[in-house]
Amino acid sequence: MKNLFEIYYLVGLVIGSAIRRIGSLKSGKEKPAYRQAITDTLFVTLTGLGMFMPLLYFLTSWLNFANYSSPVWVNYIGVIIFPLGIWLLWRSYIDLNKNWSPTLEIQKDHVLVTSGVFHYLRHPMYLAYLLWAIAQAVLIANWIAGPAMLCFLIPLCFYRIPREEKMMLEKFGEQYRSYINRTGRLFPKINN
Repeated sequence: MKNLFEIYYLVGLVIGSAIRRIGSLKSGKEKPAYRQAITDTLFVTLTGLGMFMPLLYFLTSWLNFANYSSPVWVNYIGVIIFPLGIWLLWRSYIDLNKNWSPTLEIQKDHVLVTSGVFHYLRHPMYLAYLLWAIAQAVLIANWIAGPAMLCFLIPLCFYRIPREEKMMLEKFGEQYRSYINRTGRLFPKINN
């Protein structure tokens, strides 16, 4: 291991991966129920590869040419936001329960979840992964392994969030429109 910040990231990666796995198993929707659009599959796959790129960095010397030095205070940003992202991921799975799906789909018994972290924002799981990706970028001082997840997650969010919201509007109509008016997408809405 290169340093304590990288070990910290590795511990977070293990915890976050366990939360995702347990959340998938508890929802009963570990694997997509149908074939996803190729674009969706590509974005999700690339984001996953970006998430695990640090393992290649930790276990080999292949990416050492892209190492850099950063001030320690930059690493502490990751130390602070990574646990927030992991907590938000865990809380999102708990609040969604059986309504979570790895694909853009509405289940037969799907309900609109507006409690817990969903009381404040509509897409806390995407925010959790964004916090994770930012933490990865600042904890791993490598121009490839550090920002790899972030580089693929941002396009995934731009692709998926509007489609997910359209799908929810079609299913829940005015109930979801009202929910949109009182919550933020990725950050809590500040009411006047």
